[in-house]
Amino acid sequence: QVQLVESGGGSVQAGDSLRLSCAASEGTFTSYAAAWFRQAPGKEREFVAGITWTSGFTGYANTVKGRFTCSKDSAKNTIYLQMNNLKPEDTAVYYCASRTSDRAFYSDAGTYDAWGQGTQVTVSS
Repeated sequence: QVQLVESGGGSVQAGDSLRLSCAASEGTFTSYAAAWFRQAPGKEREFVAGITWTSGFTGYANTVKGRFTCSKDSAKNTIYLQMNNLKPEDTAVYYCASRTSDRAFYSDAGTYDAWGQGTQVTVSS
């Protein structure tokens, strides 16, 4: 089973940028699709962005569209989340996830097979 390891979180000021990485720790990133989710204290885990592994097609939640960019590096078996113009409401633990059922990504966290441990992003005003 693919094991995912996130990195790149931290504490920043509003308007700053961060880039999160999610690497497959064993073997090839064989999943058909991957996604980033986030969970703020007291809130449910929510979809942020998704990417299909073969074509690199991406999709975003309306709350981050135009500010966040999801990408992949097949050679490194890694996906990224570039986050620009961060806002305090972006503060959350960010998780990457992968799924092998088909080649699409979904906003339903329950459709994903593997999850990373999460990385904290804190944005202060």
